[in-house]
Amino acid sequence: MNLVDLVDKNHFNHDIEKLPSFRSGDTVSVHVRITEGAKSRIQVFQGTCIAIKKFKSPDGHFRVRKISGGMGVERVFPFHSPNVKKIEVISKGKTRRAKHYYLRERSGKAARIAVDYDRK
Repeated sequence: MNLVDLVDKNHFNHDIEKLPSFRSGDTVSVHVRITEGAKSRIQVFQGTCIAIKKFKSPDGHFRVRKISGGMGVERVFPFHSPNVKKIEVISKGKTRRAKHYYLRERSGKAARIAVDYDRK
């Protein structure tokens, strides 16, 4: 066993297969462990997934954007982060793009993504 396999075995998230399949444009709810001093708690970050890079791979991540207090907030979550406890798919978006960076310049109704009722 080489060093790369050892790091993969010990430090990667073993619950990666339990993550739901989602695409860019879906509304997801990410449960993240937040540590403040000696205490830790679970915080939910719910928003639109605007980009996915290397789905479920060791160096892959996804980017979630939400509007909070009139300001746009984006967070990048690595798939193998031990702080990501759970991902829930709230709604599936009907899109034709892989990256939704254009949502950064839009607000209100222009920033909506239609719901895809046909996708299971």
